Amino acid sequence: QTRVVKEDELQPMNPPKFDMIEDMAMLTHLNEASVLYNLRRRYSHWMIYTYSGLFCVTINPYKWLPVYTAPVVAAYKGKRRSEAPPHIYSIADNAYNDMLRNRENQSMLITGESGAGKTVNTKRVIQYFAIVAALGDTPGKKVGTLEDQIIEANPAMEAFGNAKTIRNDNSSRFGKFIRIHFGPSGKLASADIDIYLLEKSRVIFQQPKERSYHIYYQILSGKKPELQDMLLLSLNPYDYHFCSQGVTTVDNLDDGEELMATDHAMDILGFSNDEKYGSYKIVGAIMHFGNMKFKQKQREEQAEADGTESADKAAYLMGISSADLIKGLLHPRVKVGNEFVTKGQNVEQVVYAVGALAKATYDRMFKWLVTRINKTLDTKLARQFFIGVLDIAGFEIFDFNSFEQLCINFTNEKLQQFFNHHMFVLEQEEYKKEGIEWVFIDFGLDLQACIDLIEK
Repeated sequence: QTRVVKEDELQPMNPPKFDMIEDMAMLTHLNEASVLYNLRRRYSHWMIYTYSGLFCVTINPYKWLPVYTAPVVAAYKGKRRSEAPPHIYSIADNAYNDMLRNRENQSMLITGESGAGKTVNTKRVIQYFAIVAALGDTPGKKVGTLEDQIIEANPAMEAFGNAKTIRNDNSSRFGKFIRIHFGPSGKLASADIDIYLLEKSRVIFQQPKERSYHIYYQILSGKKPELQDMLLLSLNPYDYHFCSQGVTTVDNLDDGEELMATDHAMDILGFSNDEKYGSYKIVGAIMHFGNMKFKQKQREEQAEADGTESADKAAYLMGISSADLIKGLLHPRVKVGNEFVTKGQNVEQVVYAVGALAKATYDRMFKWLVTRINKTLDTKLARQFFIGVLDIAGFEIFDFNSFEQLCINFTNEKLQQFFNHHMFVLEQEEYKKEGIEWVFIDFGLDLQACIDLIEK
């Protein structure tokens, strides 16, 4: 097929010697077509990493590739960027060596749309630091080594903070900034995790073809039968409204095996049985919350409980009085001036209150979980530097978007603006200082109006 187009609609192609080039900044003709062509050619040969100046671009293959094994880690340790093919390990190693050489902290920002592979690459970066800066056995440690614990923090957080979305079967529904601390000689010293923007709405509502957080379906897998008795649950997710509005299974994901991985991770992180089963009980209680029924009293603007079985189970698991729970939902106390008064609620208001309580409870439990992980990772070893790794939820647009999507997309917009400023504005100021002739291009104008609208 032959097509005739205008010359100004074409973009120049690079000579064959640039085919599958490792750093796209070296292309003679740098345009959208040449970038996409180069990425596609490399991807067709399973080369998923490509440099673009200071950046490393990765394409998610959605399959396991043997590029993260111990020999691969060894191949990148201490190598200059030009001495080995593009890889996330090379970026991590450069950050590590820059930290030691320049004696200053480093940060790695991992950005991309939802499902692009940010969390997987974050895990690979952490795995790399855990291997190259390993301490070995720490005297007096009863559970896993520090490097084991840093790696196992991920499965524990993913169980409670990741979910299946339309675009990604293991989507992070929260953002995290992980600091890996190193001692004066570059050995691991400790780590800590800050979390942002957990998607609370998912606790009580899922879109078609999506799931709630993985931990619900792991518990309902039946892999640990004692959990069914402890949490007073059946094995059918469709018995529980809060976790069955979308799908309940994920292809190629065994929730039973994932439960064992979560359980193992919490053991390695030094959780006591009370702490571990306490977090499972909160999840069980929230499932029972979703089954609480209420009805309107005749001739009154007041709801009443329509049976108390689910409320009794939820209250038992949370260690509170069922009567107090129901009373708090039906007749909440509100502060008016300096006094508390009791107000009535209709069915709609009570259902809203149950949802709000479920979301707040899950959110606090997740924050407690991360605080507890940080307590384990906070050793008494001397620390001098850190490398920070930022992994935020990716840009996304759904048919139904909640406040969380606005926050996630705003965060991505701000991060993109930071990249643009760092790469283009500061670089062009450097040109000006050095007297290089250059037509100034402002790459930030298109984003700034949107950012200002939300910020101001």
